[in-house]
Amino acid sequence: MDAAWWRTRGLIAASLAALFGCAAVAPALFWLLLAAALAAGVALLALRHTATACAMWLLLAGATLEMTLGDLIGPEAFQPTIAIVKGAGLALAAASVLRYGPSLDLFNPGIAFVVIYLAGMVHGLHPNLTPSDSLRSLIGSFAPYAFSFSRLSRGWARAMIRMTTWIPPITVAAAAALDMAGLHPMFVDSGGMRLAGLGHPAFLAGFCLTAIYACLIELYRGRPLLWLLAANGTILLLTGARAPTAYAAAVTILTLVCVDTPQFPWRRRLPLLLFGALAGAMLAGLASSLSDLRLFALLDGEAANLSGREQLWPLFAAAAEGSPWVGWGVGAGNAIIPPDSLIAKQMHTWAAHNEYLRMAVEGGELGRALLILMFTLWAWTHTARLRPSERRIMRFVFAAFACHAITDNVLISTSASVLFAFVSAVFARGALESGAAVTPARTPRLLGAGQVA
Repeated sequence: MDAAWWRTRGLIAASLAALFGCAAVAPALFWLLLAAALAAGVALLALRHTATACAMWLLLAGATLEMTLGDLIGPEAFQPTIAIVKGAGLALAAASVLRYGPSLDLFNPGIAFVVIYLAGMVHGLHPNLTPSDSLRSLIGSFAPYAFSFSRLSRGWARAMIRMTTWIPPITVAAAAALDMAGLHPMFVDSGGMRLAGLGHPAFLAGFCLTAIYACLIELYRGRPLLWLLAANGTILLLTGARAPTAYAAAVTILTLVCVDTPQFPWRRRLPLLLFGALAGAMLAGLASSLSDLRLFALLDGEAANLSGREQLWPLFAAAAEGSPWVGWGVGAGNAIIPPDSLIAKQMHTWAAHNEYLRMAVEGGELGRALLILMFTLWAWTHTARLRPSERRIMRFVFAAFACHAITDNVLISTSASVLFAFVSAVFARGALESGAAVTPARTPRLLGAGQVA
């Protein structure tokens, strides 16, 4: 046996001796060392198997564990779980930079949030917003875009895109198991029965929307994912979320009609369009008999109802007028309506449900214009590198996202982390395939040769 074998065993023996010694002499130090050892082990695994670790994190983010644990344990588990999940995402983004090398993403929207944060600190924050809350909101706003600051790899992109397509079915299956065990309801009554999965119907709808986009991207690469596209579409319908359903239908129809590729020719797309038209007509005709489900209850009743948003928006508009040019700082959107106020209790929310209005509060006209400009340049420059079919699909996706932002919180919800991780994966794969990516960095010595996933 060589000297390296003996050195490794010696280090393990010395570590165990130190741990047992601490357990006997200083129990508090023992638990600290044990936690540090576990953290180091997890970090090493994440560095060696970055693509797998990121894909598993993506699934955890899509599971909305904060809501599940909040129901099982109590509301005190909600915020810490969100912080852990988003913090893990940032840590994995940092691990990706170490593994694959950094990327100068000049138009990354996360940069706009940093500028808005600095402007808010100079100008002065909203009276109900503390500096620590603003910093915490900055981290949460920046986190979804962090992966785009890494070069990434084909294996990483492939793992993330495929996991995106599977998030809704996996989480619904897990929710069914919890429901049968009597631990967590799979459906909730909110103006009609809605499929909630492990969390909230609106969040599940957001994950379905991104999963449908991912299925379309992969279909146009020749992968047989029609059944998975149909499964995600069915789950989306059962959530009763109107806007995500409308944008999913719009992007899907535009893609099938306007985007052509040899891998998914017109003769395969036409039957899908005809079947979709027939299914839509049948569901519209059955709306009255399916009114127990929320989506059909809305179709059969007040389809134009904005679910109370018209009561929230004037409050945010008034706050934006108080500082029209630079706003009140990142996080101010959460400080306009007190969580214990009457309207928050009636609406069960204190968020704006309009990202343009929220950004007017947080960044003013200048901050909002900067964010829109950065998003536009980010999407345009990265999609220009994609193959023609993916370029069109992703531009449809960003156009739908811009419209969706009028009535929903698409920048700050957990679904944004999943959406923009998927976007980063598509951009990275397109850059690598086009040869536009920077030459991959050397693999760190601790990972060994040939282990870039």
